[in-house]
Amino acid sequence: MQAVQISHFGGADVLTLADLPVPRPAADQALVRIQFAGVNYIDIYQRTGLYKNPLPFVPGMEAAGIVEATGAEVIEFAVGDRVAFAMHPGAYAEYVCVAWQKLVKIPDSIAAEQAAGSMLQGLTAHYLAHDAYPLRVGDLALVHAAAGGTGGLLVQMAKIRGSRVIATVSNEEKEQRARSLGADWVINYSASDFSMKVKELTNGRGVDVVYDSVGADTFANSLTCLRPRGYLVLYGQSSGPVAPLDPGVLAGMGSLFLTRPSLAHYISQREELLKRANDVFSWLKQKQLLLTIAKKFPLAKAAEAQEALTSRKYAGKILLQMPR
Repeated sequence: MQAVQISHFGGADVLTLADLPVPRPAADQALVRIQFAGVNYIDIYQRTGLYKNPLPFVPGMEAAGIVEATGAEVIEFAVGDRVAFAMHPGAYAEYVCVAWQKLVKIPDSIAAEQAAGSMLQGLTAHYLAHDAYPLRVGDLALVHAAAGGTGGLLVQMAKIRGSRVIATVSNEEKEQRARSLGADWVINYSASDFSMKVKELTNGRGVDVVYDSVGADTFANSLTCLRPRGYLVLYGQSSGPVAPLDPGVLAGMGSLFLTRPSLAHYISQREELLKRANDVFSWLKQKQLLLTIAKKFPLAKAAEAQEALTSRKYAGKILLQMPR
């Protein structure tokens, strides 16, 4: 099979197309023929060594495809089933073996590319809005990178939950996209200080929660946007990791809460995984969620796909399409 392999950490040039044996499923695994794999920032963190995997490895943490074979202990799934998964490595390949407990069935009404594009980011947006800080009717949330994959889905889920949203984006095109997704207010942070704008919009009160996937560039100002006892949910670091913080700072700014969650801990129970995936698929089917596929790259151009993601030129999801 064709697969993208990383033999040493570094830039996009370390993504090498290789011919590898098709894996054989263990007793509790299904062999999945991948159709589409999602491209995510966690792939880049792993490529650079920020998140270290044993070398060599096949990157990619999200995909959709078809079950080709099953181990003897697999239940709920059979050969021919359309399936998707998130937070399992090896998606940049034509085939991967996945524990059946991590798979979800794709409804007939959902295309494979929509499933691949909605798993990792859709499940992330779901736990952010429902659990990391459970949004309530009338809450006011600040969502950074609101025209991106996770940010765009999070804006929509916040509106489904009856909350109000202030979105931040980097240009006018993304500003229009954030508004189309339901954001009540949109701030172009390249043209103005988003923290000052938030204080103006809230008459100095601040927001109930900030969802921050950017990290180093936004963290300090995100804290200043919060009301007393507000929540900063730091779920990514696309601009780099945040510097160490004295917890006393949180007390001095109004007894603030800070959490650094990971999707893996919010889908570790199969019941949680199925609940979140079923909600996301249901909202896609009912068109309560809009998922935009920004661009599809062939597997051989995985490096270009990751560079496209980090360029922030695209509003929506970037996918890799398998050659067969």
